[in-house]
Amino acid sequence: MASSLSPAPVPMELHVINREKLLKSMRQQLTETSRPLHGFVLLQGGEEQNRYCTDHTELFRQESYFAYLFGVIQPGFYGAIDIATGKSILFAPRLPADYAVWLGEIKPLSYFQEKYKVSMACYTDEIVEVLLEQYKGSGKPLLFLLHGLNTDSNNFSKPAKFEGMEKFETELSTLHPILTECRVLKSDLELALIQFANDISSEAHIEVMRKIRVGMKEYQLESMFLHHTYMYGGCRHSSYTCICATGENSAVLHYGHAAAPNDRTFKDGDMALLDMGAEYNFYASDITCSFPVNGKFTSDQSLIYNAVLEAHNTVIKAMKPGVNWVDMHKLAERVLLESLKKGSVLAGNVDDMMVERFGAVFMPHGLGHLLGIDTHDPGGYPKVFLGTERPKEPGLKSLRTSRDLQQGMVITVEPGCYFIDALLVPAMENAHTSKFFNHKVIGRFKDFGGVRIESDVLVTANGCKNMTNVPRETSEIEAVMAGAPWPLNKK
Repeated sequence: MASSLSPAPVPMELHVINREKLLKSMRQQLTETSRPLHGFVLLQGGEEQNRYCTDHTELFRQESYFAYLFGVIQPGFYGAIDIATGKSILFAPRLPADYAVWLGEIKPLSYFQEKYKVSMACYTDEIVEVLLEQYKGSGKPLLFLLHGLNTDSNNFSKPAKFEGMEKFETELSTLHPILTECRVLKSDLELALIQFANDISSEAHIEVMRKIRVGMKEYQLESMFLHHTYMYGGCRHSSYTCICATGENSAVLHYGHAAAPNDRTFKDGDMALLDMGAEYNFYASDITCSFPVNGKFTSDQSLIYNAVLEAHNTVIKAMKPGVNWVDMHKLAERVLLESLKKGSVLAGNVDDMMVERFGAVFMPHGLGHLLGIDTHDPGGYPKVFLGTERPKEPGLKSLRTSRDLQQGMVITVEPGCYFIDALLVPAMENAHTSKFFNHKVIGRFKDFGGVRIESDVLVTANGCKNMTNVPRETSEIEAVMAGAPWPLNKK
């Protein structure tokens, strides 16, 4: 299937706006804390990496904070913003002459200044000289360096390093929380890129639905998706490692990693759980579709799928500014448990199940996460906001944010229902939770796997907008898998 989409040039004004946003926030913070409005924000971009002990260079992808502020696709750069004047300065590596032989034309500094819309472009070996020359304050210039904890990865951002840093004062605590918070609310230009990534990824998911056949390998589904997004969307990177899980593999939440490499041959009667998203000019998409590989839902597959779909749809209907994300997770759990009870998989009082955190047995992960330049965008647990600590209860502790929703956030909505022995067996043996199972029915789902439905959702002024466009109702999925166009031609 060809695509009606075509990748458009990305305006560098997007990154100019991001720099202006940071500068405004930095100046406001310095004013509020009675500090002088001078110094430099300084970030170091990413470096190319070779495989150990070889000259094979891995495909470079820019460090995300640097990409946010400067949009630079090349490795080895530094970037600075002058707090006093607002000037932006890029520092490019000074390349050896033989670069032109092996890797192409050596671009002049004027190329980078024009391409990335910065005030100045210099070489990295000129950082000390240029910053000292630009500095108009007294004493040593102050460098605001990026250092802080990513609450999703538990890794720290690495502050910039260069020869001659002893000529500057450095500050490690101010920049990271401010820049992280800048990334939480998206501009219109950012949203356009996220929307394109969603559009091409939605198309690719539909292409996989149409081409899947019993007896294929899981990696063939991954290949179809990657081909479509690259061929028609120019998406050289995907947002994360594709999860192409079928049968019992669909109960493995992060299936697709090197030790479980999407290599199973799937069978008639299996469910597929495909979690795949393209990245377009640094910006991510994250979409999960679940469907039967033979194109027809069984009654049990419909029961579990519709339970998850009802949770997905109910949350999206409830989303708007001011709504708390923990409450949305609990809402998804409640809807899921009520559906499973109605389908005779569970028994008992749903309020009691909620008290026991029973929903985490079937949905151990969080409801969703912020999305942007990173699939799991930072800012989920900012120290600057009281009441955004990470919960500690089962299920809730896996939430990647506990914030109230704000207009301009993009967040995934991805409820799921999985039959995982490592969770089910202890729950069935626990006196507090065993009573909630219909033990005559639950055995039918031992090898079922799981269902997840994931969309990328923009919080708007009065509600939200689903940026993902794939078939969701069982009738829609069956029709599209049988060859019907999408959207369906409904009379």
